[in-house]
Amino acid sequence: MQVSTMSPPPTSPTERDDLCEIDVTSMAVDSVMLLICLCGVAGNGAILSVIHRNSITLYIFDLAFADFLFLLLMVPSTLLYLLENMSCSSIMPPTYLRILFLLSLLPYNLGLFLLTAVSIYRCTSILCPLCYHRHRPQHLLEVVNVLLWALCIGFIVTVTSLCLCQEHEHCQGAHISMDTLNLLLFAPAMVISSTVLFIKVKSDPHQQQTKRLDIVILFTVLFFLLFALPLSLCNFLQQLGYTTVSSQVVLLLTCITSSIKPFIYFLVGSWRRDCFMESCRRHFSMQSLRKALHSVFGEPEENTASSNDATMDTAF
Repeated sequence: MQVSTMSPPPTSPTERDDLCEIDVTSMAVDSVMLLICLCGVAGNGAILSVIHRNSITLYIFDLAFADFLFLLLMVPSTLLYLLENMSCSSIMPPTYLRILFLLSLLPYNLGLFLLTAVSIYRCTSILCPLCYHRHRPQHLLEVVNVLLWALCIGFIVTVTSLCLCQEHEHCQGAHISMDTLNLLLFAPAMVISSTVLFIKVKSDPHQQQTKRLDIVILFTVLFFLLFALPLSLCNFLQQLGYTTVSSQVVLLLTCITSSIKPFIYFLVGSWRRDCFMESCRRHFSMQSLRKALHSVFGEPEENTASSNDATMDTAF
């Protein structure tokens, strides 16, 4: 599977050669990617169905929605490439696949923005807990969330309109601007705030629930930096004319990142020092997932003002 905007749209097997040659390696990678995407759709769908959306879990809910949407867009793209490879014929025009990939940039960038915001909020609550608790505006989380959505949608609408209008230079400039923002602003902010979280986790053995939240954030950020951020880096380098790794591999890594978050939530939330293996052998259920989410994010039973204030420092 090739990326439609990271490089020119791939030709079908019949366009490459009059003889039908099936790329076994490409089919194997696409098959694995399709399986991972389906598992990720199910996992993030489960998170969306059981998590209680409030000011505390707002970003987690939207992050799961972004991953769910990204994987959902990757499924038809991957399936089409598999069918084209097996049939040695072009099933859909390249423009359709280009549109799918451009649309997938919306949840991808949204996930990056939201994860950065989560890390920064958690870092702020650690460095200055009193100021964060007493002087933080009441609806700051909601306002920032709306601004991140607006920024992401604005970028994607601009990039999509320019690229579909065949304005190559403007399309290239829009991609470079978007990737530069990801690599030079959001990624460093995520790294710095996550480093503070790591130091805090290592130095503070108390507050088990808070520690679980920090561990979840650290693992999620680590997977994103190692597996998902290369998508922005490779796209940026290709726009500048540099040859990078296969876009098929980059997309596979990104799908792994979007699919693994629900399992991180469940494993960390189900952690028991004395019986971790026993808890892992238990049958998965929506109730066990709900308990794991509660263990990590500490969702309050009653969404009152006092309970929100008391748990806000624990969640974000």
